[in-house]
Amino acid sequence: MSDVPFLRRVIVKNYKSIAVCNVELGALTFLVGPNGSGKSNFLDAVRFVADALRTTLDHALRDRGGINEVRRRGSGHPNHFGMRLEFLLPDGSPGHYAFKIAAKPRGAFEVQTEECVVRGGNGASFRVESGVRTGAGLDKPVPGDRLHLVAASGETEFRPVYDSLSHMAFYNLNPDRMRELQTSDSGELLARDGSNATSVFRLLGELRPKQKLRIEEYLSKVVPGVKGVEARVLGPRETLEFQQEVAGAKNPWHFLAANMSDGTLRALGILLSLFQTGNGKRITLVGMEEPEIALHPAAAGILLDALREASGETQIVVTSHSPDLLDIVDLNRESILAVHAEKGDTEIAPIDPASVAMLRRGLYTPGELLRLGQLEPDTILFGESTRQLHLFDKVPA
Repeated sequence: MSDVPFLRRVIVKNYKSIAVCNVELGALTFLVGPNGSGKSNFLDAVRFVADALRTTLDHALRDRGGINEVRRRGSGHPNHFGMRLEFLLPDGSPGHYAFKIAAKPRGAFEVQTEECVVRGGNGASFRVESGVRTGAGLDKPVPGDRLHLVAASGETEFRPVYDSLSHMAFYNLNPDRMRELQTSDSGELLARDGSNATSVFRLLGELRPKQKLRIEEYLSKVVPGVKGVEARVLGPRETLEFQQEVAGAKNPWHFLAANMSDGTLRALGILLSLFQTGNGKRITLVGMEEPEIALHPAAAGILLDALREASGETQIVVTSHSPDLLDIVDLNRESILAVHAEKGDTEIAPIDPASVAMLRRGLYTPGELLRLGQLEPDTILFGESTRQLHLFDKVPA
């Protein structure tokens, strides 16, 4: 069965600039809004879950400056933040994973509540509250400084949840890191900055040569003249080698990544993040920060084609403030979530009715509305979606 999309709904409370949000995600979702509106904070909230499960909760917080830099700063300065991710597992089982983390004195923290529910098959659930687990398995004490799902991943019922949430990938590519000679690794997952792109590309060529060819086809359209890419070993390191046509030359010349432009390297990194193999483990979601940066506006249509094709296998969430990308006439408006900052608080919702009406009548494209500053979230829908919102299921009496 189709397992796209993976995340059906994301609820976030008191995370950075987000006081509260409650949004549905599709196979391909664009978070659109001006700089500073909070698009990246939403994507980082979902990335926080993957980081905390792949490493540790303490590491995920320290990587962001500590809990006092993560919990929202605003009226009342709340001392906790929380999330709820509603998902559909590969076997078709729905469920959710949620937690609330509170700040303690001197930068310490504790997991106040954590809940995982799988509703498919025989069903299973656990809840950790005040350091005690209840639900599937034996009731047991649980450390308050880590997420219990990591330990529960050793149990058959919860392993698919852990695997799916920990195998989300998020990207803010750095061409300088992609130029450097790289140390070989397993190539299982492209690093956030693209610093292991050679290993990932080499593995892709070995396991899925058709996907490698697809990347080269897209890249040749974004960067005319590029005819192919290969992984090349240079002593104990490795790098990417590009074959590119040169005026007057009979055959393409070979250029190492160190000699390629930012735009070319970013384009390859974007395509690699979309079509990578995961080394046999399905990448459930790819989150990407402003993929249009350093790309020529004419490449917007090619980029959108690649995003759409990849979203047939992997759920994709993209932040953007590019009118050129949104100007593609057949872009589905239902795939757009508008992001707006109101007095420092981020509001995220589908676009407002006035904008929808103008799009339906063909008066404007989404990109034109963005240029005019008229691509706004539906404030009424935003209010309704966040009213009396709960992270956790009610405990039966």
